[in-house]
Amino acid sequence: RCIVFHSLSKRSNLPGLRSGFVAGDKTVLAKYLKYRTYHGCAMPVHHQIASIAAWNDEQHVIDNRTEYRAKFEAVLNILSPIMKVEQTDASFYLWPETPIDDVIFAQKLYQQQHVTVVPGSYLSRTVNGHNPGENRVRMAL
Repeated sequence: RCIVFHSLSKRSNLPGLRSGFVAGDKTVLAKYLKYRTYHGCAMPVHHQIASIAAWNDEQHVIDNRTEYRAKFEAVLNILSPIMKVEQTDASFYLWPETPIDDVIFAQKLYQQQHVTVVPGSYLSRTVNGHNPGENRVRMAL
């Protein structure tokens, strides 16, 4: 009763390539395969060639992880004294708390510093009167 989606988007920093796979329980996947038959298209040949190279190379993944650790360390050293922000175990985004409304914060950050972040409330939904993204922004590193 489990399926897994895996792609080169995060693994290899190739989000536009749209190369990935789905694996898991065949009864769960049967409906997905039927859906996928009608929605989607074949990848261009040059994307297939780039995908083969990326799937067959683990060194760039190791290098990317090293670079992300360095980015987190540098950014956290800068932001921690002025914002409540922590590194999570399973993300290459930061989700700092904002001192004001997250939408207003994102707008002002762009206007004043030319830094683009996504308001957390845009990436979550309100359930029982609470939006977990409220007063947070997502920072991509």
